[in-house]
Amino acid sequence: MARADTIVAAATPPGRGGIGIVRVSGAKAPEIAATLLGELPRARRATFARFLDRDQQPIDAGLALFFPAPNSYTGEHVLELHGHGGAVVLEELVARVIELGARRAQPGEFTQRAFLNDKLDLAQAEAIADLIDAGSREAARAAMRSLQGEFSAMVQGLTEAIVDLRTYVEAALDFPEEEIDFLADRELTERLGAIREHFDAVEQSARQGRLLREGMTVVIAGRPNAGKSSLLNRLAGYDAAIVTAVPGTTRDVVRERIHIDGMPLHVLDTAGLRAAQDIVEEEGIRRAQSEMARADRVLFVIDAIADPAGAAYLQEQARLPPNVPVTLVFNKCDASVGIPLADTLSGPPRITLSALSGQGVELLRKHLKSCMGYHTLEAGTVSARQRHLEALARARRNVESGARELIERRAGELVAQELREAQEALSEITGEFTSEDLLGRIFASFCVGK
Repeated sequence: MARADTIVAAATPPGRGGIGIVRVSGAKAPEIAATLLGELPRARRATFARFLDRDQQPIDAGLALFFPAPNSYTGEHVLELHGHGGAVVLEELVARVIELGARRAQPGEFTQRAFLNDKLDLAQAEAIADLIDAGSREAARAAMRSLQGEFSAMVQGLTEAIVDLRTYVEAALDFPEEEIDFLADRELTERLGAIREHFDAVEQSARQGRLLREGMTVVIAGRPNAGKSSLLNRLAGYDAAIVTAVPGTTRDVVRERIHIDGMPLHVLDTAGLRAAQDIVEEEGIRRAQSEMARADRVLFVIDAIADPAGAAYLQEQARLPPNVPVTLVFNKCDASVGIPLADTLSGPPRITLSALSGQGVELLRKHLKSCMGYHTLEAGTVSARQRHLEALARARRNVESGARELIERRAGELVAQELREAQEALSEITGEFTSEDLLGRIFASFCVGK
């Protein structure tokens, strides 16, 4: 992207609305404002104006706000036009600004310019998208904490601890005449231990943040008429799937998004697993198996009345994805005698419930939270992404590798190298050390106008 360009986009969603906002950013924003409005508005003052076309006829009338660089969202000159929220009006305004020398903004380009102009770091930029996309109040609060810099401060604190230790190691390497065996120094070992504890705290908060953002995908599987669709409806809180006594009612995948104490749960109800009766059911079973392979967990529902020993699971086990954990859900417990105690002591976890009455469903919810390591939102939870967890994991591996070099080989140079790589891995989170390719992928996921 050419940062010298002036860019424009509608900052409000397409469609009808009371207010529509067009945002302009770049060096030509003052010139465009003077032509479009008849004069340049006073800085940071809402000014009523008519938005004029090339014939000096009004396209619309509303409020204009001008934010001179560097005191703006992007760090450049920014003009915002607040008019009426009609699709035709907004497109006319955008077209007029383009006519005056701007170009259409790419997705996320305003926020990318804010990052490139040091108005915010990369973790904060991603938090903006997370705040927009938040599916629960808890997720929105976590995103706001990251946007305010709490996650960046955690990472920065960890980075500073590693930099301090790296400085200590490299200083000792530079002055061997001091004849101090720094590698046997107790302080070095204690610092490494403190850094490990710091990693624990940051990773715990980041894992919770990722769960708030991305959630858990659960596929409900099992034989026909075991109560799969009834369980989906119970979890969703309404009749999302058709429930009948006819086997094979569910043919396609039914998807619902729900929340468990703020954690998003993507629940998929699938076709019953059996020998297909026709080509449509065969396709439904194929899709069920495909979704199970991509899931975080499979809930294998068993009719506790007809199959109290769980024979259906044993018969289907070989066809289930080997790397996806399974929970056996014995349904219709309100009308069954239960399952033998010995069966609960080995194999997959087992939950007994009644999808019809709701008995035991709360235990299933707690079980799913426990499987993902999710806890009710705490004050320190911040919004985080999978790439943040991967960077933290790489940095931790570098520190652990450095600790091993210290203990096993007393190799100071290798310890310093591992610490340098750990520092680089952490800097990817905030964008101090980031490839152009990564930036392109991140900002391409933003909405246009942001």
